[in-house]
Amino acid sequence: MILSYASQQDYDNMAGKAAGTPAWSAEDFAALGAFMEAFNKDLEESGELVETRALAAPVHTRRLGPGNGATVVTDGPYAETQEVLAGYWILECESFDRATEIAARLGECPAPEHVAARAYADVRPIAESQAELDY
Repeated sequence: MILSYASQQDYDNMAGKAAGTPAWSAEDFAALGAFMEAFNKDLEESGELVETRALAAPVHTRRLGPGNGATVVTDGPYAETQEVLAGYWILECESFDRATEIAARLGECPAPEHVAARAYADVRPIAESQAELDY
């Protein structure tokens, strides 16, 4: 699984709102969309893409946790959280190294310089059974 991350500020910037960092232009956002479409199409054509999804902005998130014997629901975004999961790709490929190679291509995604400088993705194997968990 490849996991990508963003902050509420990133979502605001992509929507054209300056929020402490410059807003994205319509051209910036269109370039991002075109890259992602091509990236996903390449993975689909290679047979390696199982599923991919982008997630809504953190402001649309609800976090559930314990609180005095009842579940507490808190609406996002969360001041203590800098970044949240922005989207993911589930791949079926020959190796962890191949998944890493695919994820590295995300570094080619066009974005304003201040965004590209701090962008990252995680690659994590999906455990198919409890026996695969290395605890």
